[in-house]
Amino acid sequence: MKAMSNPGLPSTAACRHAGAREGFEVLFPLPAPDGYRLEGFSTAVEDGEAWAVEYAIDVDRDWGTRRARIAGHSRSGRRQVLIESDGRGGWRVDGQVRDELEGCADVDLEASAFTNTLPVRRLGLAVGEAAAAPAVYVRAADLRVQRLEQRYARIEDGGRGPRYDYAGPEFNYAGVLAYDEHGLILDYPGLAVRVA
Repeated sequence: MKAMSNPGLPSTAACRHAGAREGFEVLFPLPAPDGYRLEGFSTAVEDGEAWAVEYAIDVDRDWGTRRARIAGHSRSGRRQVLIESDGRGGWRVDGQVRDELEGCADVDLEASAFTNTLPVRRLGLAVGEAAAAPAVYVRAADLRVQRLEQRYARIEDGGRGPRYDYAGPEFNYAGVLAYDEHGLILDYPGLAVRVA
């Protein structure tokens, strides 16, 4: 497996949250000397509670996550968190080593459908290949950080691009995620759909 070698990313993308919550997310991918910076904003109402999250995620040329800065606002107040990778599977959250995150390769934000791009681009799976992709998972309402086990299996491509059987057992979720030619999410059933 190797990182996806697709062309560069578009300058903007947007998803509408639909299903588990209602809201909107916008993404601004910015080329950086050593990879990309993914800047985004997400707002939603979920279970009657509103929240807003702003993020900036730095990835290297192989789509390994190096750093993520996340700021959130919800009824419980404003929060910020800084997540940093040592590049070897070790992680610090606000400067503190978090051993339970050892072996994770990506950051996955509950507030973002677009963070599902990170493992897809990093793994570069061929049709028929599958891989575990444990992630540093950040909750939307309170920015709580935890480990999330997940698995991606590349299946036959859809009409607009790659598709993956995705499983997140902790949330009893399994579904087929559809992506565009850049590896950006098009359809995340029950969660989000691409609108731009």
